[in-house]
Formats: sequence, C-alpha cells, structure tokens
Amino acid sequence: MAILTLLFFILGFVTWLNGPLIPFFEIACDLSGSQAYFVAFAFYIAYFVMAIPSSWIIEKVGYKNGISLGLIVIAIGAFMFYPAAEMRTFLLFLVALFIMGSGLAILQTAANPYVVVIGPRESAAARISVLGIANKLAGFVAPLVLTALVLSNMKDYTKEKIAMLDEVAKSQTLDLLTLQLQTPYVYMGIVIVALAILAKLSPLPEIDLDEDGHVADLSVYKQIKNASRYPQLVLGAVTLMLYVAAEVIAGDTIGTFGKQLGVYGENGDFYLKLTSFTMTAMLVGYIVGITLIPKYLSQVNALKISGILGVILVFSIVLLSPSIMIQLPLIPALPLVIILVALFGLVNALCWPAIWPLALQNLGGYTKIGGAILIMAIIGGAIFPLLYGLLAESINVSNEATAALATAKTGNQIAYLMLLPAYLMIFFFAHKGHKYTSWSRK
Repeated sequence: MAILTLLFFILGFVTWLNGPLIPFFEIACDLSGSQAYFVAFAFYIAYFVMAIPSSWIIEKVGYKNGISLGLIVIAIGAFMFYPAAEMRTFLLFLVALFIMGSGLAILQTAANPYVVVIGPRESAAARISVLGIANKLAGFVAPLVLTALVLSNMKDYTKEKIAMLDEVAKSQTLDLLTLQLQTPYVYMGIVIVALAILAKLSPLPEIDLDEDGHVADLSVYKQIKNASRYPQLVLGAVTLMLYVAAEVIAGDTIGTFGKQLGVYGENGDFYLKLTSFTMTAMLVGYIVGITLIPKYLSQVNALKISGILGVILVFSIVLLSPSIMIQLPLIPALPLVIILVALFGLVNALCWPAIWPLALQNLGGYTKIGGAILIMAIIGGAIFPLLYGLLAESINVSNEATAALATAKTGNQIAYLMLLPAYLMIFFFAHKGHKYTSWSRK
C-alpha cells in the first residue's frame, strides 16, 4: 500500500497538470478555447489506445515490471517537453502528452488490480480511497507548483497585451513564455526515472489474476468478447467513461471558466490555480470515503449519493447567475458558480473507487481483461472536454453576435449541462446496473 500510494501520487501530479496547461497553451500557442482542449484529448486518448496493449505488456513482463515500464514511458513524455518548448510547437506538446498518457495507462493497468485483490472486496473502495487521497493531494499541489515555478508572471502575458505587439515582438514574447516549461518537466522526468528504478528494486509482490486458468490461451479478441457477456462490466465501463468525463471536465475546465469570469487575483494568475480547488474537494471526498466505507456506508449507496448530488450541482451551475459572488478567507472573491464547479470534486471522489470493484465482481479469470476494458473507458476524459470546449465556444460566439455576452450566461457555464447524463448513469449503475448478471432477463 505504501508503494502504491507513492505511485498514485505521481499519477495524480502528472494528470492534474493538464488543468493549468489548457489556458497556458491557449495563450502561448495562440489557440482558440476549443483547440486548447486538445491537451486533455491527447492525454486521455492514450488510455483508450494503450489499454489492450498495456494488458498484453503486463502479461509478458508481469505487474511489477509493468509499473517500472510505465514510469519510464511517463518520463520520456516529460523529457519531450524540452524540444516542444524550444520549437513552441503545439503538435509536439500533444505528442509528449500522449506518451505520458500511454505510460500512465501501463501504470494504471499494472497498479489498479493490486488494490482490489490485496484485501476483502467489500473494503476495496476504502483502499482505493487511500490511494485517491495521494492522487488528489498531488492534484492539489501540481497546479500550485506549476504556477509558482512557471506561470507566476501570467499578468504580463494576457491576450490583450500580446495583441498590442507586432509579429516579431509577439513571437519573441511567446517563445520566452513557453521556454519556462522546460526546466520543471526535465526535473520531473528525472524524478520519475528514479522512481522507476526504486519500483524495480522494491519488494512489491507479483500477483496472478488468472488463477481460474480458463483464459490464458484465448486471444485478446476472444477475451474481450467473452468478458462482454458480463453486464456489470459493460455497464461499469460506460459508467466509468461518463464519470471520467465529469471528473476531467470539473478539473480541467474550471481554470478557463474562471478566466472568462475575470478571476485573475492580484498577480493575474489566480484562474490557473482553480484546478486545486476541485482537487481539494476531491481530497475531502476521499477522506469521507475512508471514514464511512464500509463501516457506515456501502460503496453502492455512496455511488447513489454521488449521482444525486451531481445532478443537483449541474442544474445549480447552469441556472445560477455568474454575478453572485462569495468571499472566502485568504483568497479573492469568487463567483458562486466557480465554487460549485469545484464541488464536483467532492461529488466525484467516491465514483472511481466504487465503480471498479462493482464492475469487476465475479469476473474470475477475466478480471485482467476487464481491468483493461475499464482503462479504455478513460477515453471519456479525451472526448467530452473537447465537446465541452466546442459547445462553450459556439454559445459564446452566439452571445457575442447578439451583443448579449455581458448579460447572458456564458457558454462555458451552460456547457456543464452535458454532465447531466453522466450523473444519471452513475445513479443507475449503483441502483440497478451492477446487479445484472446476464443480458437475458426473465
């Protein structure tokens, strides 16, 4: 558990750097709002592409070596930020993010099954919550560290100031901004390589999920086909896809939304730190999970509560005026809708740890391929933020065309309505979906 906790901290640190990177690249690479969301797309599409290959890799090298390999691949992606920043090429940044996502897919495929099998299944959600605390603590720290080391001077790089420069001065200014990414990512790559070596030398035991022995000789296609006969797995994968969409949108869009609403703070960079608010809410949610599950609250009921509260938050965010401000201690006044977006983190916290064991229950020898299918479901984090950006941008353009942007709700706010199906599916899976053991109902 100690080793896994460290790994999930690294996983969270790398993952939740995407939040501040989205508005950063929008300025540094001169992108539209929707184009910037390709940061999330490139990162999370790697999970879908690499899920089955990751399962094959784990089959060949084992779980322990798979963890080391995943860390090495993440480090390679981090090192690629150096040439990408040197050339200020968004496509190369996307390739680097895809490589980092691929490494995380291998790492997730290798590490997640440990959590389910090293203790009683009914308390799996509580164990995953412990790792979730490490993951979300890293998610809280990562935007603050990146902002402090790289993005603390963003008030000098607003779109308005850059628009006033001629082409030569603009190119030089944006080059200087982008080069600030080089040193932190090189250091991060070095640290991750060191962790890969430590993981290789660690006493982490090898595990065997194919103890039933009836899938070892089947092709991957056959394993997927046979595993799809389990409704709890298929419905769990759909639920996980929609949940990941909700989690990524909550963490990666809040900065852009805050920027649109003028949440700049004294140094002009406060909107870049808003992802930390979502991660703080998730951290609180994981602590609640550890405290309550399974002694006072079953993981099924926790998932039902998450679905209900998610629906309430979606409607609240879409319907409330963005002009309602809330003053919290030690930070600038924030629009209430921004605080509600951050509270998605609290709602989402218990979904991942509850969905995994429910989806993998009673799969026997198909647990490994089932885990790979659930990793593929992380594609929700690739597609839905991109759709969110396109929807928000189209509504904003419509508002500008009618000169109503100052008075109407922004497209970024209305676009959160797309999360409604996600929370309805989460509730359905908790209420009924996980109970289905056969597709034929009598």
